[in-house]
Amino acid sequence: MKVFVYNFRRFDEEEFFVRYTKEMGMELAWTEEAPTLENCDLAAGCDFVSVITTPITAPMLDRFRELGVRMISTRTIGYDHIDLKHAKEIGMVVSHITYDPEGVAEYTVMGILMAVRKIREVMEHTASGDFRLNGLMAGELKDMTVGIIGAGRIGKSVLRDLSGFGCRLCYCNRSPSVEADRYAERVELGELLAKSDIVSLHLELNADTKHIIGDDAFSKMKKGAILVNTARGPLVDTAALIRALDSGRIGYAVLDVFEDEFGLCYNDCRDMDLEERWFGILRKRPDVLLTHHMAFYYTNAVRDMVYNCLYGMKMFGEGKEVPLRLA
Repeated sequence: MKVFVYNFRRFDEEEFFVRYTKEMGMELAWTEEAPTLENCDLAAGCDFVSVITTPITAPMLDRFRELGVRMISTRTIGYDHIDLKHAKEIGMVVSHITYDPEGVAEYTVMGILMAVRKIREVMEHTASGDFRLNGLMAGELKDMTVGIIGAGRIGKSVLRDLSGFGCRLCYCNRSPSVEADRYAERVELGELLAKSDIVSLHLELNADTKHIIGDDAFSKMKKGAILVNTARGPLVDTAALIRALDSGRIGYAVLDVFEDEFGLCYNDCRDMDLEERWFGILRKRPDVLLTHHMAFYYTNAVRDMVYNCLYGMKMFGEGKEVPLRLA
């Protein structure tokens, strides 16, 4: 069994790929380049292809199939970058992965605390030598209601972590969760938006959840509420968010993901003109705390991404059930 890895990162993934391919009896080949139609041929002779959040189009899937690739695994939780409909049509097996959720939960809580305590503003004042208190009066999390939209593994971990702060907690999920019920009240989305001082998103991205937070949702939220998104950028209609921030309907946004991040995240973009992209627009706002899709980035998660990607391939190669198979 031979696997070809795109977007191979020598500085953090290499030790795990080398270790686990050896343990699983797999042959490893790789490139640091992102997959494109022009470099699909690098995977010739390989059974499996591993990718991250870069577009895998129908023509690319066709070419991989012609080259003998039997399975593509994205070493990410999200999978909207892969044309799954076409993959199913041509019989290409596709899977994604899961990883330890604790670091994402911690990052989310960190973002919430930074927003509540105005840490961005404090740090800017400190860096400039302006030590006045004007405009830096903060609130306390214990006095607030936090609403979690999506009670999967990460959402439940956030609820557990926040429970220690004494804040009121509620959550919205398609089905009840015994674990989430230990910490929070399950409510409908409209009620959650209306009663929460802080709304945090923990949903997968699909046709039903894209722009789930838009003009209508913002109109139902508390005036001055904080929005947190460490899940997927397109869950939020960015144009609507900017309107809500401009009007004061939303007081602050904590964003680790954003709508047009393809081609930006994990690349050196210092020489790019970002002014007209959502990232460039958002990063200049004083009411937005923006990071470049980093909540996932910690040792246990990177290890799990590599291992679970390769494990799914191994299971397929042995004729066994593939965990988290999508096509």
